[in-house]
Amino acid sequence: MAGPLSHIRVLDLSRVLAGPWTGQTLADLGAEVLKVERPKTGDDSRAFGPPWLKDAGGRDTAESAYFACANRGKKSITVDLSRPEGQRIVRALAAKSDVLLENYKFGDLARYGLGYGDLGKINPRLVYCSVTGFGQTGPWRERPGYDFMIQGMSGMMSITGERDDLPGGGPQKAGIPISDIITGMYAAVAVCAALAHRAETGRGQHLDLALLDSTAAILANQGANYLATGAVPRRLGNAHPNIVPYQTFKTADGDMIVACGNDGQFRKFCEVADCAHLAEDPRFATNGKRVENRAELTGMLAEIVAKRPTRRWVEALEAAGVPNGPINALDQVFREPQAIARGLRIELPHPTAGKVSLVRSPMRFSGTPVEHELPPPTLGQHTDEILRGVLDLDDAAIARLRADGVI
Repeated sequence: MAGPLSHIRVLDLSRVLAGPWTGQTLADLGAEVLKVERPKTGDDSRAFGPPWLKDAGGRDTAESAYFACANRGKKSITVDLSRPEGQRIVRALAAKSDVLLENYKFGDLARYGLGYGDLGKINPRLVYCSVTGFGQTGPWRERPGYDFMIQGMSGMMSITGERDDLPGGGPQKAGIPISDIITGMYAAVAVCAALAHRAETGRGQHLDLALLDSTAAILANQGANYLATGAVPRRLGNAHPNIVPYQTFKTADGDMIVACGNDGQFRKFCEVADCAHLAEDPRFATNGKRVENRAELTGMLAEIVAKRPTRRWVEALEAAGVPNGPINALDQVFREPQAIARGLRIELPHPTAGKVSLVRSPMRFSGTPVEHELPPPTLGQHTDEILRGVLDLDDAAIARLRADGVI
């Protein structure tokens, strides 16, 4: 059965991660996504290796794992946007598309006649989504923005990392490019909302997504805590600012997470841990008191948890209804029974690697299920197919474009 966006064509002019993550999300939902890349080099992330995808003999291919993570479900066409002929191709594709994604610096595409002001006139139904570091307005709009710097500028790193007074303390970035990814997710939501609006009005619009805005938005309770009190949050390592115990603990053979979200769960934890007296202690009987007396309580709990191995804790706490879990390495993640049952790892056929393993989309639909069919494309793999099928160009016209270096 076709996906929920199977009637939508997306022209994806973006590269690296935030924009491509948007395009991949829309492709997962069934949209036809045409990825426009530079001739010869393509998306910058094609060179972000090692690691590279391996062929059937275990040898490296020219395809990076980084590129593969954000470009499944797309078709690749190479077009030189600096050439007038290339610009005409993109305008023609935009005229026949529902959505355009781009993450060029502010004003760059307008220089080529490919800004929203230009393409919106050609196709008033076009949803034109711009993804930049700082947005289309404000004094920083022309500055380039990269995930790492945005994690710092947004406040994310000020609340991420071990406490300054402990070994290893100081600001820490997330283990993944979270600013790029969350902006791509917000952009996909915005695109879907704009398409719903277009279904009612018949008109597209310009969407302005910024890494800084998106990362500030996901500060969530930490941002709200600051705005409500004026108190600047500090790094707490793996502890929670508002709930105790809600953190990591070392066990006899590893590490685990204990997440007691309420007083009842804390009492159950104490019963399993043979320290029921702590749940009756006035210093720890309520979450508010536990937050006030965090250091004293967590010191006691750390000694208790360290006496048993992780698996014994997980089994006992699970049986008692106390939220918890091991801290898995990635090889352990994909071996977990739940991950296997949910099919989190998928394999798709690949033209050079033979097959590629990827993480399945987390979106599940009862009526229009997500189906992964197209692997991350090789550079320009679908150029001729797109020019013939979408723009009705014949073989001679395509040959001329290729000879001239336009594609």
